[in-house]
Amino acid sequence: MPAKSYSFDNEILNYWLRNQAQTIVPVATVYAALFTVAPTQAGGGTEVTGGSYARTAVTFGAPASGVSTNSAPVTFPAATAGWGLVVAVAIFDNTVGGNMLYYGTLGTSKQVDNGDTASFASTSLSITEQ
Repeated sequence: MPAKSYSFDNEILNYWLRNQAQTIVPVATVYAALFTVAPTQAGGGTEVTGGSYARTAVTFGAPASGVSTNSAPVTFPAATAGWGLVVAVAIFDNTVGGNMLYYGTLGTSKQVDNGDTASFASTSLSITEQ
């Protein structure tokens, strides 16, 4: 995932460069979300809904050289209805709503049909801090 959301960028800049209190509070768990229309730094996009879709917890390993990858597979619930063509993934600080922290488009879009299980293998979700 190559980019942070504007809200997360602003949070970091305000905290580190302006000594302002954080408004996005660090959380113990972050969640992957799937999108059929990619979000941008400003947010937006179209997150998958229905068919037993739910954001899924992600565990990231310790960063090295500014890069952190998921340390375990990320497996979404089996689709009980088609989710459509998934084109992007984002990391949020909550299971519903919340703040989008990072986002990126998939190297290869994936059609998720009824009965399919979307997943990411260990180390396949990579966040690079730039």
